[in-house]
Amino acid sequence: MNKALLACLLVIPQLAFSSPLPKQLAVPGGIVNIELGPITSPAPQALFQKKRVLVLENDHKWVAVVGIPLNTKVGQYSVTIQSGKQKTQSNFEVNAKDYPAQYITLKNKRMVNPNPDDLKRISSERPAINKALNTWTEQPVDDLSFSLPVQGRLSSPFGLKRFFNNQPKNPHSGLDIAASTGTAITAPAPGVVINTGNYYYNGNTVFLDHGQGLITGYFHMSKITVQAGQLVETGTKLGEIGSTGRVTGPHLHWNVYLNKTKVDPALFVPELMQTDTVQ
Repeated sequence: MNKALLACLLVIPQLAFSSPLPKQLAVPGGIVNIELGPITSPAPQALFQKKRVLVLENDHKWVAVVGIPLNTKVGQYSVTIQSGKQKTQSNFEVNAKDYPAQYITLKNKRMVNPNPDDLKRISSERPAINKALNTWTEQPVDDLSFSLPVQGRLSSPFGLKRFFNNQPKNPHSGLDIAASTGTAITAPAPGVVINTGNYYYNGNTVFLDHGQGLITGYFHMSKITVQAGQLVETGTKLGEIGSTGRVTGPHLHWNVYLNKTKVDPALFVPELMQTDTVQ
């Protein structure tokens, strides 16, 4: 890749109605889509902060879809592009976003301050969760438009500053959809079930692999209806809404991960792309 081509690398303007790409939002917890060159050349590799980035074809060009961690500070960042033996950089700006605060009262104080036995359980669960989130499947990804995995009320958006019983905790890392216990949860896109389990904070959980580090997670389920290794299509039932783990009521907590980074799921859902959910 020569300097003239590098100079032409652009952050892509979004046309959500015609593109398989997620909505671009260059903020902590958001996504940038970066053109890498024409598809007449083999797909290059892209890395952000030393982590592989999903690359797909869009409008006859290779595009890197980069997840931005929630703790990213405002400023300029770069993606490393490897094409054959040539290595180049493409820069982009991360802008500020002030996520609102949310104060939640939990009756089960162990879900705010776990006891020693709880901490042992939490520690023992991390390897299985990390293994799922570190999954990288080298396969083509054609379309990043997701359907909503459950019909319900959007109860908590992504990125909220969280306070449990007035104690500051990690920001809200997914999208919460409230619905009645037993409501079906379905796959928003084709994938493979890579993990199911019951975890301390997440409750009954399913993780799906959609290829190239794009992982989705489904938490707090009352019932799981798939198993590890199972292929799923858009609309395949994964389980049912519940109240397991750290919750105040029945809902789905839905996570989306890109390059091992939690990003806003609403950026992948066409019906939410133009709403206040992703402004």
